[in-house]
Amino acid sequence: MVEKNDWAYPFLQINDELKKADLVVANLESPISTKGIKMGSIYSFRADPRAVAGLSSAGISIVSLANNHVWDYGREALNETFDILKTAGINYIGAGTNYAEAHEPVIKDVKGAKIAFLGYTDLVPRGITGEQSAPAVGYLDLEKIIPDIARAKTLVDLVVVSIHWGTEYETKHNQTQEKIAHTLIDTGADLVIGHHPHVAQEVEKYKAGYIAYSLGNFVFDQNFSADTRTGIILKVTVKNKKLDQVESQKIKFTPTYQPVLDL
Repeated sequence: MVEKNDWAYPFLQINDELKKADLVVANLESPISTKGIKMGSIYSFRADPRAVAGLSSAGISIVSLANNHVWDYGREALNETFDILKTAGINYIGAGTNYAEAHEPVIKDVKGAKIAFLGYTDLVPRGITGEQSAPAVGYLDLEKIIPDIARAKTLVDLVVVSIHWGTEYETKHNQTQEKIAHTLIDTGADLVIGHHPHVAQEVEKYKAGYIAYSLGNFVFDQNFSADTRTGIILKVTVKNKKLDQVESQKIKFTPTYQPVLDL
């Protein structure tokens, strides 16, 4: 992006496909900020604020911030991320200026269907997930998530839960993921979307709901294996305010890490 002075560069090859959708949701695995102090490992992320132009150009209107890199530069960076996303008109889930906001759904009306989005992870320090935390991140705790889903269900037709979980580089989901996902659908979620492993995992129909255990990479610099240089766009069709069709569209990456359709 810097070399080309094009902050939409990562999305140029995929924009046309994304813009076919009424709503685009993604996991944003980085604060967007100039502030903060490195809190994480050598793999600590902090995006240039100009990079938000890429999210906007791709039509992304909701991002999940509940992931293991959201706290890489601490409180100041996360708070600035909220401000930058708000200015760009991009909603966020899974984190907020306080606990209540982190657990608050983003609700969208898509052609008459009301859809709630929630986000959680178990890959952040517990100290930033409590009721007194400010800012706060939504923690993957069923005792907290189930009431969130129940509240959302009274307001909407469909509930989508985004979860950052699982084991990196494993192409099959594990039993913990399955148990959690099934419980979430049993208690009212309609769609569970997973990420973190950096590789795609199975998409499962469970009762009336669907689970994508891991979408794999999208914009990320991991072309070092066949599994990490491919991913999934999940295409969800809603009809009569219910899930009608859920399709996996495979993607791959150019040598400069732009996602393209894998036809």
